[in-house]
Amino acid sequence: MPARGHRRTARLARTLALAGTGAAVLALPLVGAASASAATTAATTTAATTTATAYPDNLDGWIREALDIMAQNGIPGTYDGIHRNIMRESSGNPNAVNLWDSNAAAGTPSKGLLQVIDPTFQAYHVAGTSWDPYDPVANITAACNYAAQRYGSIDNVAGAY
Repeated sequence: MPARGHRRTARLARTLALAGTGAAVLALPLVGAASASAATTAATTTAATTTATAYPDNLDGWIREALDIMAQNGIPGTYDGIHRNIMRESSGNPNAVNLWDSNAAAGTPSKGLLQVIDPTFQAYHVAGTSWDPYDPVANITAACNYAAQRYGSIDNVAGAY
């Protein structure tokens, strides 16, 4: 019997590996677990350690993190659309401030990667992100949320918005 159980476990591991390594990692602790709670604890621990994503602290990382948050909140947009607009608005400088346009003349300069004014940032802020308009991820997600409401997506923005 032990050899048969081992073959069954090996076959299950191969089948799950074909479905994706994440499934195999999560399911294998279930095989041969002493109890349901032991299996649940092992699967939960593995899931928690494999789902944490580290993003680099640069433009690429900020966009990728924002895209993940946007996906969780149903906000449309693509990497290319966000990147294109960032490069036009701030050249990738998260501390950029526009001191010359009509918003600046009215006392509310545009700020950050996507040049959002404070009232727009506050109105379209995405829960779970910083309330600092200079925070790159918060700035991107708020701007994309605004663009989604106004234009359907940041991808549809081809000029100052």
